[in-house]
Amino acid sequence: MTEVQTAPVPRRNLELLLLLLALCVGGAAFFLVGSATEDNDSKNFLIQMGIMGALALVIHVLLRIFAKYADPVILPITVALNSLGLAMIHRIDLAKGTSQSSRQLMWTAIAILVAALVLWAVKDHRVLRRFTYIALLASIVLLLLPLIPGLGATINGARIWIHVGPFSLQPGELAKITLSIFFAGYLSSNRDLILMAGRKFGPLQLPRMRDMAPMIIAWLLSIGVLVVQRDLGSAILFFGLFILMIYVATARISWVIIGLLMVAVGGVFAALTMGHVERRVNVWLNAFDPEIYQARGGSAQIVEGLFGMADGGLFGTGLGGGSPYRVPLANSDMIIASFGEEIGLIGVTAIILLFMLLVSRGLRAALGARDTFGKLLASGLAFTLGLQCVVIIGGVTRLIPLTGLATPFMAAGGSSLLANWIIIALLLLISHNARRPMSGSVGPTDEIATPTTSRLKDRKAVTNQ
Repeated sequence: MTEVQTAPVPRRNLELLLLLLALCVGGAAFFLVGSATEDNDSKNFLIQMGIMGALALVIHVLLRIFAKYADPVILPITVALNSLGLAMIHRIDLAKGTSQSSRQLMWTAIAILVAALVLWAVKDHRVLRRFTYIALLASIVLLLLPLIPGLGATINGARIWIHVGPFSLQPGELAKITLSIFFAGYLSSNRDLILMAGRKFGPLQLPRMRDMAPMIIAWLLSIGVLVVQRDLGSAILFFGLFILMIYVATARISWVIIGLLMVAVGGVFAALTMGHVERRVNVWLNAFDPEIYQARGGSAQIVEGLFGMADGGLFGTGLGGGSPYRVPLANSDMIIASFGEEIGLIGVTAIILLFMLLVSRGLRAALGARDTFGKLLASGLAFTLGLQCVVIIGGVTRLIPLTGLATPFMAAGGSSLLANWIIIALLLLISHNARRPMSGSVGPTDEIATPTTSRLKDRKAVTNQ
């Protein structure tokens, strides 16, 4: 008997229904904040949700046109997280008398429009493979920009920002995308050489240095620049991205073991020799020491965040009913603590589950991708979102030292929003190409030809002869 294959279903109507639900979640959060804080400006509420709904509809319509087989869950989850972040930032604005939510809404609009541009301009993610080494060059340039005198700026001890007119940008946020493209392109082209060539030491099969040199150089340059910039969070993110993508490409657990050993050695070395890392570790281990609590750049925000979450308990004080504004950087680095106080453990668990679902849908797109480049790129992009959440939530809860990473889509910050919405656009494109019907002219595993793949095919042909 022949197996009957059914044509894939676009499922855009399901996405529209979930989008409406996501907007209702964000609208309810805004309503609760306004009710609890006696904010009678209903016009502001309508403007915020109207703009968010219109932007979400733009992406939805573009998906119907250019990527109608894309995953129907990724966009609604992202809109829900973004809307909740806007509501909490608005709530803190009401308490502090600031206007950060308007700026965040502006950056949300810019980020979503750029994501729409990516959907329109790229269409097929495999085109990005042609720009493997251009992506490497772009990564280096982006990481070096903050070191340029007159352009870069030091904020909170880290030189990771640049000033462009009235805006401040963090180029390292975009570098995580360009590095993912480079790693995916290089590994998809050189995977066989990395697997087959090299020496074997016991159970480990180590590749030749000339095959791994470009990736190792890219990684060392990235980490070196970030160490100079004192950006511990991004250094952890890039190292994790490097190890994960090698593991996905080779399926060898030995790379993970080597990576964990390098993390242990590097972490001890950094804690003993680098002053800013030593201070982070000291704040983490001795957060409740009065001297460290009262010191500038000490443990005040961590301790206040923990007290706030403890006050929230299981169900929280209710949106607008707590005092998260007492926590320094309550709308950016510590926004998870703000949510923990006002929606409690149950609410934060729901947010974490949304992030887990978003990452899992990204990995599902990677599993379904018909080309190696797409598998690696989707894995890398999904992993960056997941690792950011693990690092920042672990820091807020004092599981690990606090770093400078932002909670994706929720924390105040335009650079993070822009980069993460571009990641969402690329994941949507990869999931579309994974599920769309196969045409007669394009095979399921067709890839854009590169010199390395051509050399491998020629070498295999000669071997067979």
